Amino acid sequence: MTRRRKLLTIGHSYCVAMNRRLAHELARAGADRWDVTAVAPTRFHGDLREIRLEPIPGEACRLEPIRAYLSRHIHVFFYGARLRSILRAGWDLAHCWEEPYIVAGGQIATWTPRRTALVFWTGQTIAKRFPPPFSAIERYCLGRAAGWAARGGVGAAMLAARRGYDRLPGRVLPLGVDTELFRPDPAAGRAIRERMGWPDDGVPIVGYLGRLVEAKGLPLMLRALERTAEPWRALFVGGGPMEPAIARWAERYPGRVRIVAVPHEQVPAYLNAIDLLCAPSQTTPEWREIFGRMVIEAFACGVPVIASDSGEIPAVAGGAAMIVGERDEPGWTAALDVLLGDPARRRELAIRGRERVRANFAWPIVARMHLEFFAELLERRARPD
Repeated sequence: MTRRRKLLTIGHSYCVAMNRRLAHELARAGADRWDVTAVAPTRFHGDLREIRLEPIPGEACRLEPIRAYLSRHIHVFFYGARLRSILRAGWDLAHCWEEPYIVAGGQIATWTPRRTALVFWTGQTIAKRFPPPFSAIERYCLGRAAGWAARGGVGAAMLAARRGYDRLPGRVLPLGVDTELFRPDPAAGRAIRERMGWPDDGVPIVGYLGRLVEAKGLPLMLRALERTAEPWRALFVGGGPMEPAIARWAERYPGRVRIVAVPHEQVPAYLNAIDLLCAPSQTTPEWREIFGRMVIEAFACGVPVIASDSGEIPAVAGGAAMIVGERDEPGWTAALDVLLGDPARRRELAIRGRERVRANFAWPIVARMHLEFFAELLERRARPD
């Protein structure tokens, strides 16, 4: 009987149960070939609040909770000493969902034995020169790694041309979505609209999901809504520094705008309450859209999407969303007018989105992609030079 390979997957994002779904699906997809353990912090400071390690009923992988320190500062946070003993437990491959230029990434690279293949999963999309000590950490991590994965083709193309990454095998491994949780649910959507105090009068609801920051294109979205000729209501799901500005803007439209911050597991109900999602991300010198998770979550719920062409979004959408130039303000107004006034077109996009997410981004599919890459790396290491 063939021995099952031992896989350790580590990430501060695993504190959130919905992010740890990757580890859960790795264990399910590889049940006969892989023994999977996930390492997650017992608590971590997120964008809006401190998050305590969330359980998953019937979790398929083994879970190792450990302490994380300085978690308010993503570049310098680090794990407790227990991680060292975990990493020495004879793993075939360690999958690190931390950037290879941060302290935690360097810590994992230092403590991972040489006999264990180490893979970094990175969200980088812009070539940057990191200052010391982060540049040294990145060089060390790449010198130790057996391979790397990017969340999309934009990031993969950039990394493949960079020194250090160019000598290692790389792969595009996208984020996934739980299609059992994120699904069309008209009853849940009606309940949310009633909670908002919005009557069922046929006025479409335009939604936004994510961090309330300028880089996500919110100023453009607000201006486009101001200029559209069609009636609308707007629901912003998220939190961040732009919340006061959106609240002030909303005063001009009494009863038509709501801003809510909810746990990730409640997001599907709010997506089901909207008729159209806007994802107007903007590229900046320091950031461009890494993936566009809000797009696939809307697709899974049967919600049509208008999105910008920033970063990875067009590839993720794959023709199932209406794509508008990220700086094309008249184009955004026109796109809103078209979709707000055409329920049939919205239904067509919703169908295409559901088909795309089921074929490409359901967690079981994404998990199998990961395991195939991991197996290739181990086979590569086993081959004689």
